[in-house]
Amino acid sequence: MTTEPDTADYEATDDEMAMATPVTSTDDAERVVEAAGRFRIYLGSAAGVGKTYAMLGEGQRRRGRGADVVIGFVETHGRQHTQDLIGGIEVVPRKIVEYRGSRLEEMDLDAVLARRPKIALVDELAHTNVPGSGPNEKRWHDVLDILAAGIDVITTVNVQHLESIADEVEHMTGARVRERVPDWVVRKADQIELVDSSPEQLRRRMIHGNIYPAERVPQALTHFFRTDNLTALRELALRFLADETDEELLERLKRHNVQTVWETAERIMVAVAAAPGSGALIRRAARIAARVRADLDVLHVVSADGCSPENVHRVAELRETAEDVGARWFEVQEDDTADAIARFARERQITQIVIGASRRGRWQQLAGGGSNVARVIRTAGAVGIDVHVIARRE
Repeated sequence: MTTEPDTADYEATDDEMAMATPVTSTDDAERVVEAAGRFRIYLGSAAGVGKTYAMLGEGQRRRGRGADVVIGFVETHGRQHTQDLIGGIEVVPRKIVEYRGSRLEEMDLDAVLARRPKIALVDELAHTNVPGSGPNEKRWHDVLDILAAGIDVITTVNVQHLESIADEVEHMTGARVRERVPDWVVRKADQIELVDSSPEQLRRRMIHGNIYPAERVPQALTHFFRTDNLTALRELALRFLADETDEELLERLKRHNVQTVWETAERIMVAVAAAPGSGALIRRAARIAARVRADLDVLHVVSADGCSPENVHRVAELRETAEDVGARWFEVQEDDTADAIARFARERQITQIVIGASRRGRWQQLAGGGSNVARVIRTAGAVGIDVHVIARRE
């Protein structure tokens, strides 16, 4: 049983107030709610999840609000429900291309640009254009040209077509991924929306003939559309979108100079110096990050006078270790190490810091105003960041 939260005594925090915009009228509400982005992508885990259906639905909603929407290219694959959603939206005629004795249809890029709609719906971002059909080899090139002309684009893509993921999908499924989209193109999107479906639902849709023709169903169910493959593809899509959302949140919090940590996800960092035992520290931090399924950032603070030749070699080894465990390497120049660690942790919304125990003796700490470890613990604790102090091993 769930209940509505009691908001009668709700009081906004300072950080919430800093990020808030006063809303006193409908016009103000329109102003503070961000408009739909110029470049929107519907991301799916596999064919048949409903990306094209979602794209057409969005096109119909925008058209209903008075926007000038056209279909640059939509592939319904004979699905009647998808075909029905096209009704009423202007379709830019396709270009007919003769290729190797066949007549093929492609999006007519020049016609879309000449029509100059407010919004163009362009299906299958990863598609390879038929040679001779236009100036570009790939449809994502066409989409970039349309965006450059000032036309909004809504498009679709499956996660296996992302360049950073395609090789893993090939290894996992045994199927070639011939059509690929560079990650940077997808990351240019103002909005990425996941169109999700459980593996069981997808397989049922396959059996009912809603994805592939009947003759292709048995092979699909026993090969690419196996439950384990679909589960893995779904997780890849969710992780990619989670990474995008996390980066967007971090950028927003940084812009608003939020000083507290929002624990929307575990984010772990390890601070290292060019000293013996730092490699083991990175590996220990990587194990901690793996247990909570978190990414790991490695921070090296360089003093203003730089590194000695000996330390440069040690730092290179540490950087290689960071790459080996799948961590991200960051380097900042700062004389105050503790302050640099704390500031980096706040900016990156780190939830756990891993540092090595201090090598300074008690008298050295007293003379120097305390160890960097103690200062990091004090500063991090003030904003809710946990600190792991790990014993150094030579």
